[in-house]
Amino acid sequence: MKIYLISDNIDTQTGFRLIGIDSVVVHESDEFKKTLDDVLNNKNIGVLLVTEKHAQKYRDLLNEKRVDKKIPLVVVIPDRHGSTREKNFVTRCINDAIGIKI
Repeated sequence: MKIYLISDNIDTQTGFRLIGIDSVVVHESDEFKKTLDDVLNNKNIGVLLVTEKHAQKYRDLLNEKRVDKKIPLVVVIPDRHGSTREKNFVTRCINDAIGIKI
């Protein structure tokens, strides 16, 4: 299975292409929706990476697609500007999930 990236900027796309991950840069809403549908219908793609900017902008659409399809796994990643999430995001998620402070 392959990994695929839908990015909002060329720098993130270039970085992932250097490590062999296919990707596309999209800016328009209908362009994102069409690309997302194409990726979700491609049986060779097992992991879909989406930059945080797109994930925030298309949150409802991504959540809807996640419910309908179990594969590919959709993973939200920061772009070249860094993460917009709070500093202790992962630690907080673990605390919420298992109820133990680490």
